[in-house]
This record gives sequence, structure tokens and C-alpha cells, in this order.
Amino acid sequence: MDIGNAIQLARKKRKLSQAELADRANISGSYLSMLERNRRDPPLSTVTRIANALGMPVEILFFLGAEGSELGKLDRALAGQLAFTALELLNEPDPQQAKLSL
Repeated sequence: MDIGNAIQLARKKRKLSQAELADRANISGSYLSMLERNRRDPPLSTVTRIANALGMPVEILFFLGAEGSELGKLDRALAGQLAFTALELLNEPDPQQAKLSL
């Protein structure tokens, strides 16, 4: 599981800085940096807060962080297609950002 890479990828797709995401998820910027570099293993509650701050289901974040062997019998091409679709959805307007602009 490469949850750190998934967090970083989703954060960049949302065009958020580490500081912005850390603030939204109520964690420190240095902790987020360690997570993105896989220097710490976050508890589920932290991953859930990060996913919520990114405006995405936690399951998608875990899927993006999954490695080939963790996907079981899921066809690699299908897994790639699903990951691409998930990332494309992150290009849509961020629900939290939309609330802020109201």
C-alpha cells in the first residue's frame, strides 16, 4: 500500500498545497509531508479526514494507493482505467472550495 503517493497525487490534482490540505484535515503540515513520503503509517481516522478534506471517498484514496498484488484478481487494464477515472473526477470542482466561495 502506497497511501502516501495516493494522498500526494490527489492533493496535486485538487491543486492544494500541503499547508492547505493539512489545515483542511486538521493535521500538521510536517505530518502530512511525512505521510506523503511514506515515513509514517496513518491511522484510518487520519486517512478518512484527509479523504474528506480532498472531497473524495476514503475507498478511492485506498484504491489509488493499492499496489498490484493488493488488487487480487482485478484485471490490470481495468484497474488502470478505474484509477484514471478516479483521478479525472478530482479535476471536477472541489466541493469544499465551492462552499467557501458562496
